[in-house]
Amino acid sequence: MTHPIGTCLWFNNNAKEAADLYATIFTDFKLISENPLAVVFEIHGRRFMNLNGGPGYTINPSISFYANAETEEEANELWSKLSEGGKVMMPLNTYPWAEKYGWCADKFGVNWQIMLGHQSKTKIMPHLMFTQQNSGKAGEAINFYTSLFNDSSVIAVSKYEKGEPDVEGYIKYSQFELEGLPFGSMDSSGPHNFVFSEGVSFIVTVDTQEEIDHYWNTLVANGQPGRCGWLKDQYGISWQIVPSVLGKLMTDKEKAPKATYAFLQMSKFIIEDLLKAVE
Repeated sequence: MTHPIGTCLWFNNNAKEAADLYATIFTDFKLISENPLAVVFEIHGRRFMNLNGGPGYTINPSISFYANAETEEEANELWSKLSEGGKVMMPLNTYPWAEKYGWCADKFGVNWQIMLGHQSKTKIMPHLMFTQQNSGKAGEAINFYTSLFNDSSVIAVSKYEKGEPDVEGYIKYSQFELEGLPFGSMDSSGPHNFVFSEGVSFIVTVDTQEEIDHYWNTLVANGQPGRCGWLKDQYGISWQIVPSVLGKLMTDKEKAPKATYAFLQMSKFIIEDLLKAVE
């Protein structure tokens, strides 16, 4: 795979409003494309797609995003703008693991962890929290994902020790890379009322049917297939396995309607069928 893994955020008809907010907050915001269905953009080189999916799914704290600040002033500004009209999970303060840290959901429900001096090569990093029936499986998931994707490695793993506030041996912090991009994860056995959902999914864009088959078949094993290239893996995390040619077809005014009709009939993408549909 030669394409970076992207992130899809599910909105109820306010995808553009959310993207417009992020454009005013992040200094390295870059708009890629925009249509009534989706807004695609990058924040500090990390690609997002805000999807107008309707009321079907909501975003929750199981997948959040580290926003790494280089100065205290930057941390305070990020916190002020992202927490406005949202919900504070952990106040911006000094903690044993950080000089400045806070966790909030913005007014659209997207969760952000603001941290001063976080050691990551990107300023924006997705973070996975394994809760309920998945608590204790973060380490297993890290090994699964890093064995599947290219240019992957485990950067750091810290586990709870005896006497700390969770199950001994559970992961309290980790960082790993998939396709050269950092991700974080942790276990939590607390009484959380959320698990992974379609509210946040990851987009794997590939060039060939062989690659689609490889990623789809591996990720969907012990999981659940969806529609239009979507699936849930064995931990309930949602993925979209998408052929790169789809982007070209969807920007062609004549071919886009035919391509859309074709992929709406699919579960796993079949490139040959997609190309036949637009002939």
